[in-house]
Amino acid sequence: MAAAVLLLGVVACAPEDQSSGTPAPTGADACGKDKLAVKTAGTLSVGTDKPAYEPWFSKDDPANGQGYESAVTYAVAAKLGFAKDAVKWQTVQFNAAFAPGPKKFDLDVNQVSISDARRKAVDFSSGYYDVRQTVITTAGSKIANAKTVAELAEAKLGAQVGTTSYTVAKDQIKPKQQVAAYDTNDLAVQALKNKQLDGIVVDLPTAFYMTAAQLDNGKIVGQLPASGAAEQFGFVLEKDSKLTGCVSQAVDALKADGTLAKLQQQYLTEEGAPELS
Repeated sequence: MAAAVLLLGVVACAPEDQSSGTPAPTGADACGKDKLAVKTAGTLSVGTDKPAYEPWFSKDDPANGQGYESAVTYAVAAKLGFAKDAVKWQTVQFNAAFAPGPKKFDLDVNQVSISDARRKAVDFSSGYYDVRQTVITTAGSKIANAKTVAELAEAKLGAQVGTTSYTVAKDQIKPKQQVAAYDTNDLAVQALKNKQLDGIVVDLPTAFYMTAAQLDNGKIVGQLPASGAAEQFGFVLEKDSKLTGCVSQAVDALKADGTLAKLQQQYLTEEGAPELS
């Protein structure tokens, strides 16, 4: 069932990208493999968290090339001249990816939303996915039939700590009870199953996966209204990385040639989620 759900999809409208603003190097073959300032010559080192969640990855194995972020990463690597076996994965905790300081990875991919606050510590590539935040619950809960954000005010909500989902839960929904913070989405799902929560805030593709595969009676309450500039996921790079412009160039090329749209259709579900007013 989950596989069938994940194979449905439509492509979100693409707003203006929110990259770090670092331009791609100019000149012939300026982003050629041999000219890239990678950590280890001949290797593209990529970080992500563990567990690596569906539908962004598959079977908790980022190296298998399955799942949206894994597939996009290998597509970017190919644009930069790296064969699949030259991409080496390492485990990087979510919050550590965009914390200040030097990085052991060349780039990190883990549903990290581009923001001005995070740009103070790291670089971002162009956005590779346009994000909508969504509330999920279980059938029969106090918010299962909510149609407006105002109807969520009395709910006990949770989200993964350090994420945009957590910030949105606090600042956009503004529930009367404190939003519960969890180290992982799996812990939030368990709390929902245990009726310690009324709902969880996550991005839309994760909402479809959780309600189809992780919850017996999961239900999408609705997508939160968009506010301000569209939220986007981007690759994270070390602050002032010489790779940033080339990675953004690769992402932009994948958007222009339709690869990102094709991979979204293959791996991400965005159809059928109601809108909260």
